Parts: sequence; C-alpha cells; structure tokens
Amino acid sequence: MGTGRWTTGRTAAAGIAVAGVVGLGLLAVPTGAGAAPVLPPVTPEELVASVLTADPDAFAGTVEVDNSLGLPPLPDVPQAGDGTSTARVWSDGEDGGRVQLPTADGEKTFVSDGTTFWAYDSQGRTVTEGTGADRPARPDAADPAAAATEAIRMLQSSSTVTVDGTAEVAGRPAYELVLSPAPDERTLLREVRIAVDAEQRVPLRMTVLATGSSDPALQVGFTELAFGPQDPALFTFTPPPGSTVVEPDAERPEGLPERPGTAPTVVGDGWDTVVLATVPATGEGEGTGMDLRALGTPVSGPWGSGTLIGTAVANAIVTDDGRVAVGAVPEQVLTEALAR
Repeated sequence: MGTGRWTTGRTAAAGIAVAGVVGLGLLAVPTGAGAAPVLPPVTPEELVASVLTADPDAFAGTVEVDNSLGLPPLPDVPQAGDGTSTARVWSDGEDGGRVQLPTADGEKTFVSDGTTFWAYDSQGRTVTEGTGADRPARPDAADPAAAATEAIRMLQSSSTVTVDGTAEVAGRPAYELVLSPAPDERTLLREVRIAVDAEQRVPLRMTVLATGSSDPALQVGFTELAFGPQDPALFTFTPPPGSTVVEPDAERPEGLPERPGTAPTVVGDGWDTVVLATVPATGEGEGTGMDLRALGTPVSGPWGSGTLIGTAVANAIVTDDGRVAVGAVPEQVLTEALAR
C-alpha cells in the first residue's frame, strides 16, 4: 500500500482530502509528542515533490481515528462517524496492502496482493473480490500515507503551500507541511496540515482545521509505526468457511439485502469539491432510518427541495428526491453542484 500505489481514484481522493468533511477525513490528536526535532531545511516544493515520488519501505502500523465533524450518518455516503477508533495498516512496500477496521459488531478487512482485491465484512460474513478495475472499494482514509498523499495531489494547485517547523509522530521525526486554500477557493476549511516522515517521506498524520477554530475538525495519524519486511500471508486472503463471495457488480446471492443508491461522484476540484450520491427518496425521512428534516433546515431552489444539515466544517443537502450533496463548502456551492 505504498504511498501513491493503493489508491481508490479521484472520487475517494476527494472524499479523503476535502470531503473528509464527508466523513472520510479523520483525526488523531498527536500522542507521545516531544520536543520538535531538528531537521535539515527543506522548501515546500521539495517536500511536496518528495512525498509524491516517495517509495517507502514495507511497514506495519496502528492508526487512531477521531472524527469531530458533527454530521449525522447519511445514507450511502462514506464516513467514519463521530468519535475515536483505531485501525491496523500493513504494506509490503510494493502493491500489497492490508487494513483492518474494528466495527461495533465485528471487523472489516481489506486486502490486496497487487492483483486481486478482497473486502470482508465479518458481520454479514460477505467477501467482495475483484481484480483490476473491478476491485472493491478500500478505506484509504484509514491509512495516513495514502490519505495525505491524495490530499496533496488534489489540493496543491489550489493552495498556498508552506513548511511550518517539525514534529514527532509515532516516535519518528517529521516535517509539518501546510496547505492553505487560495483566496478564490470557496471552503469552510482553513488549512490541512500533513506531518511528513523525514526519512521515508511518507505522510504520518493529516489534520484538517476549520476557519475560526483552533481545534482540529478531523485527522488521521499513526500512533505506532515500524518499517521492515512483513509476513507475505498478510497480503492474500482466503474467505472464511461459511462466508459468501460476491463479485463487484454481480447479482447479490439470495437472502442478502440490496444496497440502495449509487456510488458517490465528484463535482468541482480542490477545496471546492462536492461529493454527490443518490439514496432512496427521503420525503419525511422515510427510507433513511432517520427524520432528516428534524436534523436540519428546509431548503429549495431550481434543483428541487430538501434539507440542509450543517456544521462548522461541512454542509450537506439531502433532497426529497433522493440526492445527497456534501462538502467542506458553503451552501451555495452545494446548490450549484445539485443544479448541474
């Protein structure tokens, strides 16, 4: 899962970087931080280039996830939910990777050997398996290296980029790379801070700060990290006995519920990014498992009518005809995306 290798494409990148406000962004308050390490000077351009071309060694690590977005769960929109949790991440230094995410009722496991990809949900005992373009979605947001690298790719051209000193993350010295939105960007965010490992040049922690607040809104960071060879068995997967294997886009086996809605798409770029998805029509909240109108404010426009749900770092509009628009942007940017 080396940086820049095991990625999910532009839609997921947008979800990680800016619509991390969608919930794919994550936060972990730095742990075990000591005095800022003394490191050789580096320019922002040099640091960005080194991250985007990094070829890190194999590693294993523990990631702490703390989402402080304040958005309620939205149907079929990927998000981590508020609160703190942990994940385990492994990379073979090439194309193989593994992520294990504990859930309230079990664990989700995502594995790649570079050719075949598996996603296993222990609660439903279902395995999604694919190859190439058919690979199932993977949680790059749980990997600080992948999440932060995609954020840099996505935001660097629309940002002011600086290096703001050094830090220690998971016992490793790092540079603090800061991306701030250009003046013409329409966003609720103030900056994204990325701690970059001084030796491997792999991101160790990503923090997102909202305008007008000194408290991080979301971040993903390693609390433990060790570079070195990993057991090859970690990067292959055998479906457990009794589990059901589903190919991407294949008909679901009898007895398994259909997953309504469609995969998210992206409108805009940079800090103005909006993630769009469709879900069953909400009406008074019917079909969503919640009364969305009780959580927000009724809104309408040429795009239709729905409910606006907002926090200091994110806005979401859920329309009555089953569309969802989410981003770290003002309401106007969401309505423009819906009107396209």
